Amino acid sequence: MKKSIFVKAALVVSLGLSSLGLSALAHADDDKKYRWRLAETWGPNFPIFGDATKNMAKMVKEMSNGRLTIRIDSSNKHKSALGIFDFVKSGQYQMGHSASYYWKGKNFNTMFFTTVPFGMIASEQHAWFYYGGGMELMKKVYDQYGIMSFPGGNTGNQMGGWFKKEINSVEDLKGLKMRIPGFAGEVLAKLGAKPTNIPSGELYTALERNTIDALEWVGPSLDLRMGFHKIAPYYYTGWHEPGTELQFMVNQKAYNTLPKDLQKILTVAMKAAAYDMYSQSMHASGVNLASMKKDYPNVQMRSFPKPVMEAIVQANDELLEEFAAKDPMTAEILKSLNDYKHQVRAWTNLSDRAYLDNFDGK
Repeated sequence: MKKSIFVKAALVVSLGLSSLGLSALAHADDDKKYRWRLAETWGPNFPIFGDATKNMAKMVKEMSNGRLTIRIDSSNKHKSALGIFDFVKSGQYQMGHSASYYWKGKNFNTMFFTTVPFGMIASEQHAWFYYGGGMELMKKVYDQYGIMSFPGGNTGNQMGGWFKKEINSVEDLKGLKMRIPGFAGEVLAKLGAKPTNIPSGELYTALERNTIDALEWVGPSLDLRMGFHKIAPYYYTGWHEPGTELQFMVNQKAYNTLPKDLQKILTVAMKAAAYDMYSQSMHASGVNLASMKKDYPNVQMRSFPKPVMEAIVQANDELLEEFAAKDPMTAEILKSLNDYKHQVRAWTNLSDRAYLDNFDGK
């Protein structure tokens, strides 16, 4: 039985969709049903990341009264954890959930919409996306592939990784085989490391079999369940991913086939699910860090020595300048990121940093 027009109107208003007006409600009486599929990089029932896709699909189904449903295929189903870009571009899947920096081999500029070393924290980055021009720049990059990209959930500041051996100098980075994607991999490569990208489901085995010497994944929110601490006891604080934003990808042609109200419902559901993932990540990191300290006292938490960080900062700055000189689009994105960070960081320092410095632990 269809919901009444009054119930639908109340639902639309409660979701902040009132700008659609009565025409959208007219669409809501259309009996046509749309069945979409979403391919995700993550394995089945993967916590937090996988919860984001399930939450989004659930909201879409409920808000559309079943007119749009989205089936989620995890990596065990489609067999290509890092093939999500191609799935969505080709239209094999109408949607995807992954991380933009995985596509640097297809377009270098996709990296910057996940995070950059020494860049913005999650709250700053969200402001950049929605109010500082980030969405418009991301659209420029993805339009050429017929893909729409939306923020898909932030992990917050990530840890610097699990290492089998302690890092005491820049020399210790030379020849180091490490799973680390994105621009951070470029930075460590410049310092002599051997970065690689490996899907999450293969990380533990790669570390155990010495295919890699170190890895970064996320942080306490997800790392503890992976068991990395059993093999690599040194756990370093982060520098490379201060606010890692995942992404929802949507095939542009498929999106255009949806009625206007379903388009709006989809975008609102993605935004809500992304924000919820950030909240869930923060909660899980706090819970799991406490558990780690209590149950796994052998984990050695470290920060990289100052000379190592100085070398990393220098390598990062040189590479950013080098890549910006090669491509006008890269230069435009990096300028936007840098300008916005400097503007918003003044407020972060005056508010959050000052509060934590003055009252932390009170």
